[in-house]
Amino acid sequence: MRKSDLVEAVMDIADMSARDAEHAVDGLVEHITNALARGESVNLVGFGAFHPKERAARTGINPQTGESLEIGKSCRVAFKPGKHFKELVNGG
Repeated sequence: MRKSDLVEAVMDIADMSARDAEHAVDGLVEHITNALARGESVNLVGFGAFHPKERAARTGINPQTGESLEIGKSCRVAFKPGKHFKELVNGG
């Protein structure tokens, strides 16, 4: 599913214009992204939760040269699916 498919689904479900549905989807994505960037978790009951996770700095190996290199700390986003989401995905 692409963003355009999601916008179309929101149009149908909420009886919105294409423009309003696109604004709604864009707004949702923006708010989730901003919350995660601030280090906040985003919990959508029944769907799941997005959590920012910090990865510590570590030593890696360059696969082309075999040399050690330092990899700085970074942030990634983890997703933990909700119970209802898992049940639907697993055919329940």
